[in-house]
Amino acid sequence: MSGQHGASYPSVPSEEDVDSAATTLRASASSSKAQSLDEGKRREDGVGADIELEGRGGGGRKRVGGGGSRRDGEDSSGHGDEAEGHENEHLLHAHNYTATPLLTTIHSLDSTLDPILPLPLPPPDKPRPVSWSSLPSKTQLAILTLSRLSEPLTQTSLQSYMFYQLKSFHAPGNPPPTDSVVAQQAGILAAAFTGAQMLTAVLWGRLADDERVGRKKVILIGLLGSAIGSLGFGFSGSFAMAVVWRAVGGMLNGNIGVMRTLISEVVREKKYQSRAFLLLPMTFNVGVIIGPILGGLLADPVGSYPGWFGEGYQGWMARWPYALPNVVNAGFLVCSAMGVVFGLEETLEGLRGRRDWGLRVSGWVARRIFRRKMRGTGYEALAVGEGEEEGDIELADPATTKRNKPTPPHRPTTTRRKLPFRRIWTPTVCFTLLAHGLLAMHVGSFNSLWFIFLSTPRYTPNSTNNDHNSTTLHLPPNYTPHPPFTFTGGLALPPPSIGTALAILGVIGITLQLLLYPPLSFHLGTIPSYRLSLLLFPLSYTLTPFLAVLPSSSPAPNPANGMLVWTGITALLFVQTLARTFALPATAILVNNSSPHPSVLGTVHGIAQTVSSATRTVGPVVAGWAYGVGLEKGVVGLAWWGLAGVAVVGAVAGRWVREGSGWEVFMEGEEEEEREAVERGKG
Repeated sequence: MSGQHGASYPSVPSEEDVDSAATTLRASASSSKAQSLDEGKRREDGVGADIELEGRGGGGRKRVGGGGSRRDGEDSSGHGDEAEGHENEHLLHAHNYTATPLLTTIHSLDSTLDPILPLPLPPPDKPRPVSWSSLPSKTQLAILTLSRLSEPLTQTSLQSYMFYQLKSFHAPGNPPPTDSVVAQQAGILAAAFTGAQMLTAVLWGRLADDERVGRKKVILIGLLGSAIGSLGFGFSGSFAMAVVWRAVGGMLNGNIGVMRTLISEVVREKKYQSRAFLLLPMTFNVGVIIGPILGGLLADPVGSYPGWFGEGYQGWMARWPYALPNVVNAGFLVCSAMGVVFGLEETLEGLRGRRDWGLRVSGWVARRIFRRKMRGTGYEALAVGEGEEEGDIELADPATTKRNKPTPPHRPTTTRRKLPFRRIWTPTVCFTLLAHGLLAMHVGSFNSLWFIFLSTPRYTPNSTNNDHNSTTLHLPPNYTPHPPFTFTGGLALPPPSIGTALAILGVIGITLQLLLYPPLSFHLGTIPSYRLSLLLFPLSYTLTPFLAVLPSSSPAPNPANGMLVWTGITALLFVQTLARTFALPATAILVNNSSPHPSVLGTVHGIAQTVSSATRTVGPVVAGWAYGVGLEKGVVGLAWWGLAGVAVVGAVAGRWVREGSGWEVFMEGEEEEEREAVERGKG
């Protein structure tokens, strides 16, 4: 078709054929630059040039000009349907087109080109950080959080009195073990727990992936096993028995890996992962606050509160002075196990929807006694169909939403086949496990050495420091300190003060996790925040032994005290906790996303727990041995500076870590299933 000056333009299709996502404007190849300028001027003067819009609908085309509109083959006298002209004018305005600059742009194009000008799209919404209230499946996350809380309560409460409990393990009439021996025994106790975990963590992960057992039963066994181990440790009368019961507690506990698996299956969208995976380390810090204070207050109650028991009390608290905090911890573990039985839903694909007598009982109680209607707590991302933005739930077709909800378009319908164990070891998994193991090694060693360092007697000038009791050091003859490296001694804090020092770690940790971690992690991203945090660990380990030489308001051998001492403790723990705040949730996310296939997610978390348990077994033993050697040689910083070296290696290994997708390996037929799922999501 030709316009008034020999130029032709696309026409406007009927309204039902206009596709707002595919409509294009085209300039004819027969127009020249001079004609374009002249036509633009005429348009400005009111003499309209025709425009033709072509839609992919393929219907009839319509011409819109300054003088009216007409169908193809109509008379050019301008006798068109006036209503259609207004309709098309409204259509142009609906797409934010301005006639004069648009036509000037079209006519200024080279006549040899046939450009396609897409409709202007609205700018994409900037991603916003998610809030705690937006997390899905809050009931399930709350149960997991309480279950996780019970374990650090047990682990951290004994740290406030373990030094003194180990000192009590000696035959009547014999002297207590030396400080170097106690440091080595503390490392062995930590290794007994983590070593047993190392041997059984993969087994618990495989059982969690097995449809005959599942996630829920594994967590329940872990909680009850921890309760049994805690009771046995509290009533131990010798070092050998304490080691056995710590091993029993570790052997029956594979919960941390399974809990991470559950969180990843309850909270499926990646945008919620940074907060969801933060719950477990945050809960650990809550336990770090409560556990040491609880242990310090309840340890040796007869000796700490003699007025409560009367003179000559010979009950079980006198015979086993460190049993009471373990009894309290076991009670909390049992309560957490009850919460799992009656509230936690199974997330393993093959066990979802099966009858669960615990949930049936809790549902009956809620309906009959509390008059509440139980609602499902499962969460599943809705499929986003063609033409829908994420979050436009009110615009989605109900039939399409219902059809797509059980089958997200980016995953196959079912995952019943399990990836063979030999195919798990992808480069992403191997590098992530290496960095994860090194991080667990030096963090676990710090936890083991920290309370020993706080309990170690102070160096007393002008004294032999060799009185062979629990309040003095045991140094080589003619020892003389030579700072900055040759010095020795700890802080000699009693159990309540140790509990306070450990609680500071938890208070700083939970404050940073609530206020600092979410915004910084959102802006930096998982990998950058993880790598930056690894650089803080060597600094904190290097500075730790220098707390022993800070000026104290009380002279040695009395416990260290005063503003400078507690300011130094708080500053050091701030650096250590800042590093943990970003490193621990990030490594949990990286381990989860490194899984090569959803069918082995629990197994991957079990392997990760095995690796971390292995390094937390070796780390505290070696660190305890080095700490003992350092005390004997008069160099208390020997073990700490060794930890700094391990942390440097861990920071280098963190440079190799990459964030996976959670599904890198496809078994036969799964790629076709995924494509079919995508098509169903779009259908």
